[in-house]
Amino acid sequence: MDLQLKNKTALVTGSTAGIGLEIARALAAEGADVVIAGRNQEKLDAATKDLSSAGKITPVLADAATAEGVARLIEAVPSVDILVNNLGIYESKDFADITDEDWFRFFETNVMSGVRLSRAYFPAMIARNWGRIIFISSESGLSTPGEMVHYGVTKTAQLALTRGLAAATKGTGVTVNSVLPGPTRSDGILDFLKSVSTNPNGTPAELETEFFQKLRPASLLQRMIEPQEVANLVAYVASPLSSATNGASLRAEGGLLTTIG
Repeated sequence: MDLQLKNKTALVTGSTAGIGLEIARALAAEGADVVIAGRNQEKLDAATKDLSSAGKITPVLADAATAEGVARLIEAVPSVDILVNNLGIYESKDFADITDEDWFRFFETNVMSGVRLSRAYFPAMIARNWGRIIFISSESGLSTPGEMVHYGVTKTAQLALTRGLAAATKGTGVTVNSVLPGPTRSDGILDFLKSVSTNPNGTPAELETEFFQKLRPASLLQRMIEPQEVANLVAYVASPLSSATNGASLRAEGGLLTTIG
């Protein structure tokens, strides 16, 4: 299927690994000119090399979790057709141990990065009468996990931001949506699984099995989602073909959520 992304410029934050890297790959493979962003030069170089065969990739060294980093990104890329707010952090931590600094750090990274970039690019999208803003949220935005409340709260905030910003697109060709992955395989997932396991020294397969049996028993997939599986949905939402989807929270969480709608 041709997703009609040729000559579209896309910016993907948090794109040197995991879901962000695969979103960048999927968009580039469909013909988009993709800007990837990261705060570590070595990782940025490695991601650029990894993606080089997929299409046109432009790397920008910038930390989108800070106002200064966002300003650097906007200076390097003044206009985009597609903005994928993927940058995010997570950790397992008892609620009583989550400090004010933790809360502020999670909001700066998971919420304010997308707020600042959307605020910069949204007006021009409206003026051009076309654009896509996509927030990579989580199933935790609809079902707050007890082992990382601060993470879940920031993901719920992204859903509220999505709907509110989408309301401002009424009657235009601009859409704003969220994609909700479930537990997804990434560089840091093994450490997370160990942090919530009763047997941190178990094999990766054992840790994954225990996680789904004890902490995510409602999952229909009963395995980690692969980043490419999320990227496939994001690429469609980013395309002109998804024009009737706006203000939506789209699930790619392996059937973990049990609510209807």
